Amino acid sequence: MSHELSDPEDTCDVPITVHRAAGAGGRRVTIRAQTAGLAHSDADVVEFLRRAGLPDADYVLDDPRWVKWQGGRPHEYGAA
Repeated sequence: MSHELSDPEDTCDVPITVHRAAGAGGRRVTIRAQTAGLAHSDADVVEFLRRAGLPDADYVLDDPRWVKWQGGRPHEYGAA
């Protein structure tokens, strides 16, 4: 993704979703409904966000206006 993320208040949806853990571990991450990759840690999520144009993204991981954590506890990436 080459475009920068805008402030989430500019849209009605949360721009980043960290989905339910996969059977073998890791969580799929989508940014604006596009798959960014499979994260095995917060560092992976931060890297996906950096590549999408959001530098210093670690500060948004706990902000529900930016990130929706689905199907499990935030920051846990193990098998379901």
